[in-house]
Amino acid sequence: MAVAIRELLRANDEATQGLARRLGVGVTDAVALDHLLSSSDGLGPTELGHRLGIRSASATTLVDRLQSAGHAHRIPHPSDRRRQTVVATESAYAQVLGALAPLFAGVEQAAARLEPEQAAATVAFLREVAAVMRDYAADR
Repeated sequence: MAVAIRELLRANDEATQGLARRLGVGVTDAVALDHLLSSSDGLGPTELGHRLGIRSASATTLVDRLQSAGHAHRIPHPSDRRRQTVVATESAYAQVLGALAPLFAGVEQAAARLEPEQAAATVAFLREVAAVMRDYAADR
């Protein structure tokens, strides 16, 4: 079981590289876009840098790059006028969804071969594994 999960994690890394290639950005930029698209309120540049494991100056450069490419923009922080929040653009959302469409279609094809009970068990298992991985990442 652990070997199959490890294989899935490697495949995820490869898919992230494929997404970056399709978007014409670096892998770090693609991962940053994923974080921004997953955050309904956007992220501060420092928070984004922490999630990516990069320094503040590098995060600022990354945000500048995403903004120049039309993938993100800065808006005032809702409660602290000294800070900014970075949000993905609608264009970035559409581009990422378009780039991921073949991947999503392939996953849906694989899922369609499962019986409903198998699909439910698979979803529950994957969510539990994701929780274990988050605990591991948080040193819990």
